[in-house]
Amino acid sequence: MPRTPSASPDARGAHLDGEVLRVAVPATPSAEAVDLCLLGDGDERRVALRRGADGWWRGEAGGIAPGTPYGLRVHGPWNPGRGVRTNPAKLLLDPWARRVEGTVTSLADARPFAGDDPFSATPSDRDSAAAVPHGLVTAPLGPAPSSRPAVPWADTVIYETHVRDLTMRHPDVPEHLRGTYAGLAHPAVVDHLVRLGVTTLELLPVFANQAEPSLLARGRGNHWGYSTLAYLAPHPRHASTPGREVEEVRATVAALHAAGLEVVLDVVFNHTCEGGADGPSLSWRGLDAAGWYALDSRGRDVDLTGCGNTLDPASPLVRALVVDSLRYWVTTMGVDGFRFDLASTLGRPRGGAFDAAAPLLTDITTDPVLATVKLIAEPWDATGEGYRVGGFGPAWAEWNGRFRDGVRDFWRGHGPLSEIVTRVAGSSDLYWPARTPAASVNFVTAHDGFTLADLVSYERKHNDANGEQGRDGTDDNRSANHGVEGPTSDAEVLSLRARQARNLLTTLLLSAGTPMLLGGDELGHTQHGNNNVYSLDDETSWRSWSDPVLVDFVARALALRRSTPALRRTDFFYGREDTDPDGAVPDIAWLHPDATELAEPDFHHHGRTLVVRVDGAPSLLLVLHAGPAPVDVVLPGAYGDAAWTPVLDAGTASGAPDPAAPLPAGDVLTVAAHTALVLRAAPGV
Repeated sequence: MPRTPSASPDARGAHLDGEVLRVAVPATPSAEAVDLCLLGDGDERRVALRRGADGWWRGEAGGIAPGTPYGLRVHGPWNPGRGVRTNPAKLLLDPWARRVEGTVTSLADARPFAGDDPFSATPSDRDSAAAVPHGLVTAPLGPAPSSRPAVPWADTVIYETHVRDLTMRHPDVPEHLRGTYAGLAHPAVVDHLVRLGVTTLELLPVFANQAEPSLLARGRGNHWGYSTLAYLAPHPRHASTPGREVEEVRATVAALHAAGLEVVLDVVFNHTCEGGADGPSLSWRGLDAAGWYALDSRGRDVDLTGCGNTLDPASPLVRALVVDSLRYWVTTMGVDGFRFDLASTLGRPRGGAFDAAAPLLTDITTDPVLATVKLIAEPWDATGEGYRVGGFGPAWAEWNGRFRDGVRDFWRGHGPLSEIVTRVAGSSDLYWPARTPAASVNFVTAHDGFTLADLVSYERKHNDANGEQGRDGTDDNRSANHGVEGPTSDAEVLSLRARQARNLLTTLLLSAGTPMLLGGDELGHTQHGNNNVYSLDDETSWRSWSDPVLVDFVARALALRRSTPALRRTDFFYGREDTDPDGAVPDIAWLHPDATELAEPDFHHHGRTLVVRVDGAPSLLLVLHAGPAPVDVVLPGAYGDAAWTPVLDAGTASGAPDPAAPLPAGDVLTVAAHTALVLRAAPGV
């Protein structure tokens, strides 16, 4: 495996200096020659590169203009049992390419082996140049054209969305901008996001991607983009003007920044689009399979991802590419942070046990540029060893799957009170003492799984459109259809579903931690019970704007969050008064409906009603009632509260309480079945 070069990161890959293209690329230690291949008009000009003392191959070519297509060819031995898949018949993509063009049009041409056996003793002699993507030379770019909003973690509200899905059916976005980077920055979209009160867009992968072999074999694409082809190049399909994807991303990020909105990218450094050993040779596999991937002793890919291969986070090449990519997207493209898909794999060198201090994770958190942006881990992979919720270091926030499961269970009538109590309070069992409540990225829905509308309408997945005979997608949905599976005209069922959706949103948006809303949930978007639409680029995935049923409710709930400092804490609740450990007013109190405090045994029992008093200026009372019948709640006065005013009612479509007059402490308030209610305290004189 070649060492990373000692030059600056800009020396890696292909860089244009005037009309001179300078190249530095890695290749397997057994490589005998590496060619830079300059493409155009059916011709291929080859420039021989030279191996340096550090194992990298370098060279230059003159008379090169921006936009020139290029690739690489590696000459050397063929020994797939040892992970050596050198084959000069295969045109390879520069791992540091900043623009790409083309797609795989023939798996047979792209595979490096002859016949059907990837461990065949004979390499394929079919030239792949016309059947695979290639890089495009880019002109140098200056720094990102905008400054980052730098939203504090305590104030952050994340909105997860896909570039195409959000705008493909937006009636106010011009047709030529729908489904594009520029469409995200259209005033109609920006105004919607600002009105909601979100602060941070988390975009599903925008790195250039290529459908994996299994999808290509079925004639499908990877709509979500979790199959990376190039880590420094934007996906060209999302550009409104072909060939302008780099400029368009920079302009879109700048426009969102101007509105005070951050941009966080979902990034996939755990595997690549090449799939398993029977997949194509597009870049890394042909350059140095053993230098990029975790392989076993027989040259087979270690698969921690369920996607056929795993990038080895112990590899110097992987570490260099990851940090270079992240720095480029921050300094040149202007983004504000990253969500790391299957992040546990980044802490499993050579596919071994997880280590929160593993070299790649440490590289990321100690880099002086990356230390200034938001870092969010998806703290699991496709194996049991990889489930590490709460296991990352202090620099990381994490998707909190425990929050999702606990909140879903409570509102469908499952689980002990201790679980919902712990999640609402910020999950101190997972993140205390090294981190703050903001480290818990709370969600009840995400791209992977049911939408909110489907979560309250289906009890099982309906994934027939995916063409995988129902084998894909999770069966652990923790959902409820409330009497009918899927569409219905039953007014009672529809009313209960709508109320349950608002209950889930109330719990999400007002719990301690960082709330993440799935884009489209506020619009009532349904995927018709499909919980894995990763390959469906159609109206199943595209958000409908025809009936934005929950926009007012979300906006009201987030306005309440912004106006209540106690909901945006920078430390955990202690169950006592913040400034006086012996004080009579706890920072949080867990109450029975009769206003008495829960005793320790109560937390371990199943309960359908939880009353939470959050002390602050102002103090709030959250009533979470998941029971099937109304419940009488005594409004507490023991902590100095004179009266309580309803401020959010999940029983109404907009969340506006009716009536909203103050109610004296000690009064009995009847809360309807399956309803969340929030009241604000008026202190005593």
